Amino acid sequence: MASVSVHQFAPCITCHAWSPDQSMIAFCPNNNEVHIYKMLEGKWEKIHVLHKHDQIVSGIDWSRRTDQIVTVSHDRNSYVWSQEASEWVPTLVILRLNRAALCVQWSPKENKFAVGSGAKTVCVCYYEQENNWWVSKIIRKRHDSSVTSIAWHPNNILLATTSTDGKCRVFSTFIKGVDTKHTSSGSDSKFGEQIMQLDLSHSWTFGIRWSPSGNTLAYAGHDSMIYFVEEIGPSPSAQSVAFRDLPLRDVLFLSERMVIGVGYDCNPMVFTADERGLWSFLRFLDERKQTSNAKYDSQLSGTFGKLYGQSKSGSNESNESSRIRAHDNCITSVVPLKKTRDATVTTFTTAGLDGKVVTWDLQKQQDLMEYLQG
Repeated sequence: MASVSVHQFAPCITCHAWSPDQSMIAFCPNNNEVHIYKMLEGKWEKIHVLHKHDQIVSGIDWSRRTDQIVTVSHDRNSYVWSQEASEWVPTLVILRLNRAALCVQWSPKENKFAVGSGAKTVCVCYYEQENNWWVSKIIRKRHDSSVTSIAWHPNNILLATTSTDGKCRVFSTFIKGVDTKHTSSGSDSKFGEQIMQLDLSHSWTFGIRWSPSGNTLAYAGHDSMIYFVEEIGPSPSAQSVAFRDLPLRDVLFLSERMVIGVGYDCNPMVFTADERGLWSFLRFLDERKQTSNAKYDSQLSGTFGKLYGQSKSGSNESNESSRIRAHDNCITSVVPLKKTRDATVTTFTTAGLDGKVVTWDLQKQQDLMEYLQG
């Protein structure tokens, strides 16, 4: 089992992000506030509460270079927060949305950020110094439903999206005067030009991420599928992996050959690629077992197994229900915490509807090291 550290911060957490030095964490406790905690004398203490949004905060991202926090909310607004003295000061973002903002992410160079929305659009935002606000250019008329997640390619130009229309798309976000042209980055494409569209899923799609090199794209379907895409462009190469467990909500590349998927099963799932590049499910990450009431749990498992049509495979049902897991409700997000020089992630955190933030350290996982190092 991975080295696990669990912290109960709130009754429910919808999204979370870490400061550049990992000394502070910002999260939304399922309301219109953002709470910032800091480790003081070995204990997490609440040091700030950001009040500006009117409805649930649906996305948070904390920039590593500029130390700014961007938030989006169901109130259709976004703010960029900068720390001045001991206070966090918000700067308005002009989104021009008529539906909820659902997700947000800084670009790798942090000169832009993107916002996915329930208005079937993506806002790509950049700063205007003369007006002291963030303005946006909007990618329109491409999505047929809400944009559930977004992911920036390492080249700072390409942006991948998932949507409740079941599709995955990749767009160019080149903005003249903000980005510089490079022949290998896709900057010869106009803003909003669709580079690729994938119709692999028959249900909603969530949680999209690029691999550290940007050569592979992974995203999840609500039909308990995860998809891996290579050769991004007119003729992509794609693989799909089906699993018997509950669907995923978010994914994270730890290396070129290893992905963590989190979601409704409350237990991170490990997916790996072999030497041929074929992806498959390896195992669950949380393997702790309960020591008491095993007989009672086994009886409950049998009952629920019948109700759910024996969704768990074979005799593993009693073991599944008898685990004491770090999370006991849906995991909503997974965020990298520590990276090596080659962008490999060895430590990450998950947050969920149980109000917990769990830190996972994989450095002592011998069966995973070959995939982290490969």
